[in-house]
Amino acid sequence: MPKIKTLSANLFSKRNKALLKELVKTEFKLRYQGSVLGYAWSLLKPLGLFSILYVVFVKFLDVGDAVPHFAVYLLLGIVLWTFFTEATNGALSSIVNRGDVIRKIKFPKYIIVISGTINALINLLLNLLIVIAFAFFTQCDIGIRSLIAPVYILELYLLALGLGLFLSALYVKLRDISHIWEVLMQGAFYATPILYPINIIIKQFQDKLWIPQVILLNPVAQVIQDLRYYLITTETVRTTDIVSSPYSYIPIFTVALVLVAGSLYFKKESKYFAEKI
Repeated sequence: MPKIKTLSANLFSKRNKALLKELVKTEFKLRYQGSVLGYAWSLLKPLGLFSILYVVFVKFLDVGDAVPHFAVYLLLGIVLWTFFTEATNGALSSIVNRGDVIRKIKFPKYIIVISGTINALINLLLNLLIVIAFAFFTQCDIGIRSLIAPVYILELYLLALGLGLFLSALYVKLRDISHIWEVLMQGAFYATPILYPINIIIKQFQDKLWIPQVILLNPVAQVIQDLRYYLITTETVRTTDIVSSPYSYIPIFTVALVLVAGSLYFKKESKYFAEKI
C-alpha cells in the first residue's frame, strides 16, 4: 500500500504533471505534422475503415441484419479497437523513440508510456463524439444507462496501459516483439466480435456455448459488447448474458493482473533503459 501511494504521489507531483502535459502536447502535434488535414485524420481513419467494412459486410455479405442499428454497432467496435491498437502500438516503441531524452534527463520513464496512451485516449474521446452523433441521428435507444460508459472506457484504457508498459520495456531488449505483436493483433481483431455480431457465434455453436463464452472473457470483447449494450441497443448480448458469475468477472481480474504485471516488469527493466537503448 505505501508503494502505491508513493507511485501515485510521484506521478502527480507538479514536475511530473508538467512533463506529462508537455509530452502529450508534443506527441499530439508531431503525429500529424506536415499532413494537409492534420488532426482531422484522427477522425477520418476510423470512419474510412468503417465505410469500407460496412459496404463489404453489410451490403455484400448481409452480416448484421438481425442487429438493430448495426451501422453504429460496427462503428463503435472499430473506434474502440482503433484506440486499443493505437495505444499499445504507440507505447511499444515509445521508450526507444525517446532514448535521447532518457539518456540526458532523469525522470520517471513511465511518463513516456502514459503520454502515448493519453494521446490515444484523446483520439478515442473525439471518435466517440462521432459515434454518439451517429447514434442520435439513427435514433438509437440511448438512455440513462449510457452514463456507465466511462467505467468501461477506463477498463479498456487500463488494459492498454498495462500492456503498453510491458511491451515498451520488452521492446528495449527484444525488437522482434513489434512483429510478433502485429501478428497477434491481427489475429485478435478477427477473434473479437467487431465485424460480426456475437449472436452469429452463439447460433453457430449452440451445442458448444463455451466458445462464445471464451470470446467474451477477452476484456476487449467484453468492453466492446457491453458498451454496445449501454450506448446503442439493449438487444446486444453482454458478457453477463452468457457467462455466469463469478466467471463474468474474469475480464476485470485480467485487466488488473495485466496492469500490475506490466507495471512491475517496467519498473524492473527501467533501471537499464539508458544502457540498452
